[in-house]
Order: sequence, then C-alpha cells, then structure tokens
Amino acid sequence: MEETKNLAVVNEFTLPALNNDMGEAMAEEMDGLPTSFDRVKIPTGGGLTFEIPGDDPNNPDIAKEIVGVIVDHHPINAYWKEKFEGQNNPPDCSSLDGKRGIGVPGGNCKNCPYNQFGSAADGKGKACKNMHRVYILRSGEAFPLLLTLPPTSIKPFADYLAKRIITKGLRSYGVITKITLKKATNNSGIVYSQAQFQLESILDQNLVEQLKAYSQGIKATTRQIDIEDSDVIEVENPQINEENMPF
Repeated sequence: MEETKNLAVVNEFTLPALNNDMGEAMAEEMDGLPTSFDRVKIPTGGGLTFEIPGDDPNNPDIAKEIVGVIVDHHPINAYWKEKFEGQNNPPDCSSLDGKRGIGVPGGNCKNCPYNQFGSAADGKGKACKNMHRVYILRSGEAFPLLLTLPPTSIKPFADYLAKRIITKGLRSYGVITKITLKKATNNSGIVYSQAQFQLESILDQNLVEQLKAYSQGIKATTRQIDIEDSDVIEVENPQINEENMPF
C-alpha cells in the first residue's frame, strides 16, 4: 500500500440518485426497448483526443482525458465471416463474456479456431476480434460512458488493474481513474492510439459502498449490450501476439 499513501482519499464524487435500484429500474422501464450508452471510441492514426457524445450528435465533445469511476468492465469477442470494412452488420459470432460465442461457429471461445493467432486473413493475428469494454461513470452523471478497448489497449488496462488496483487492496469501483491516450507505433511502422490508465484518487468508504451497489445493479444492463461495428478499431498488422496479450 506504499504507493497509495500519497493519494488523496476523496468524498466529492457525485453519485446519481438511482444506484441501489438501478437494475430493477432499467429492467422495468426499458423492457422490450434497446438499451445503449454513450460510446467513446479510441481514435485511429495516433490521435490523442476522445470524441465524447454530447447533446448535438453531429458535434461531439473533444477531450484529452476521461476521469471517473470504472463501474464495470468485461471482455467481448466478435467474428465477421466477411472481411470487416466498417459495414454496419452484426457479427456472425459474438461473445459478451469472452468465453462462449453465440452464432456461427459459436461455442467455447478458447478452443475456437478463429480465436487463434494466425487465423486472420494476413496470417498473423486472430480472425476473431478480442476487445474489452470499460464503463466509466463521471461525477454527477446517471449513466457511464462505454469505452471499448482494442487489443492494443488491453494490456495497459490489465497492468493498471493488476499493479495499481488489485495488489493495493483496492477495487476499480473504489477509485477515480483517469484515461488518456498516447501515440504508439508497431513493428510495421503503423501509428495507432493506445489507452493509458492512471490512479487519480481513492474514494472514501461510504462512496465505495455506494458505487459497489451501483456497479452490481447496472451489470444486468451493461452485460447485455449488443456488439456493433462501432466497437471495432482496425489497426493493420498490430503485432499483437501471445507474448504480449494479457489472456
């Protein structure tokens, strides 16, 4: 816990009034209706700013960082039989837990031939796209933003959780996290944007308990959001392999 001694313990995070009844309220009010969250996409080409949806869908807010509490995160997988070129088609097979695919071929993701390195059209990566969803709640807002991490940003997130959160006796819903972007270049000279995670402060115990309840309540909704083409960020030959992936 030595590294956390210099971090402030804060009680200034403003929670929505919904928390404990979040799951029940969403289930009742949104029954039969599509549920979605504002999606934040990591830019291509090494961009260092996020586009965050605002009141005007044609003019998103531009931000260099996202600061808030991670109230849920989980792996997702998606496989398109035809080469993905940004078409607005649902995947032929998808998994909302990163473990079991629904569709064709479906089944156990771990053993699926399309989820093995070398199965992609270029013979290097995977035909199935492994991603990770992060739901981050900003102070004063009722619902979290949905940020989908491509493979090139998953390891920094895994390192953050393991080295800055879990081993310090903390939980992701018990701290304020800052997400920024940095420019990276793969072995082929392709420039891409990679998410970076920083522990900003620790929440006091009262807020931790409230956010734990919020997190548990909203998972019934976050774990059911369909995968869209907007989840996918293509990086040509990203040089991701078994040695530098966290799973």
